[in-house]
Amino acid sequence: MKSSEVDALVIDVLGTLVDEPAGITAGIRAFAPSLDEQTVLGLLELWHSSIDREQRRIVAGDRPYATSRVLDHEAAALVAERVGIDDPAAITRLAESAEHLPPWTDTVAGLAALAERFPLLGLSNASRSHLLELNFHAGLRWHQALSAEDARTYKPAPAVYELAIAASAVPPQRLLMVAAHAWDLRGAQNVGMRTAYVARPVGDPPSATDRFDFHAEDLTDLAGQLAASPD
Repeated sequence: MKSSEVDALVIDVLGTLVDEPAGITAGIRAFAPSLDEQTVLGLLELWHSSIDREQRRIVAGDRPYATSRVLDHEAAALVAERVGIDDPAAITRLAESAEHLPPWTDTVAGLAALAERFPLLGLSNASRSHLLELNFHAGLRWHQALSAEDARTYKPAPAVYELAIAASAVPPQRLLMVAAHAWDLRGAQNVGMRTAYVARPVGDPPSATDRFDFHAEDLTDLAGQLAASPD
C-alpha cells in the first residue's frame, strides 16, 4: 500500500498510545500499598476482565450504553471489594487512575512525525471527558479526537468506526486505522478501512490469518514506512 492512497490516519488510544496496565497498576498500588506484586497483577486482570465483559455486553445489546468512566468505577469497586476496602472516595480515586495513563516512549514524537504528513483522528472507546483527561495527561497531539460515546457503543461495533468516516468526509478505503489490537483492526476492515498494526507489549497481536496493510514496531517506524512509500 502507498501513502498516497491515505487521506487521514485514525488512531486508537488505549494500549496503542498509552500504557493502560501501567497506569491502572499504579492506581492499585496507591489504593492498597501493602499488596504483593502477584496480587496486584491479579487485581489488574480482574479490572480488565470487567471492562471487557461489560463492553461486550453493550456491543451485543445485553446492557444499555454506559460510559467508560462508569465501567471504570465498576471495575474499581470490584477491586475494592476483593481487598476489603469500602471507602467511596478512595474507590473514586482508584477509578480515576484509568485516566492518568503514561504514553509509550515513542508516542509523542511519533504522533508529531505522522501529523506532519496526515490529519490525525483519535478514535477511542474512552468517553469524551475520559478522553480529554487522557489527552491532557499523556500530552497527545490530535487534529480531532473522537469518542465511542457519540456512537453509544464500543469498538469493534461498526458505528464507532463510522464516526471517523463521517468526521473525515472521505471514503473508508482512504482512512488508515492504526492500533495495537488485531481485533480493533479487524473491526476497521469490516467497514472498509485500511489498517496498520503497531506492536505493543499489552496489545492483541495478529493471528496467522490477519492481513493488515502495515506492521510497525512503533509509531516512529510507521511514520518511516509511510514516508518511504509516498507514490
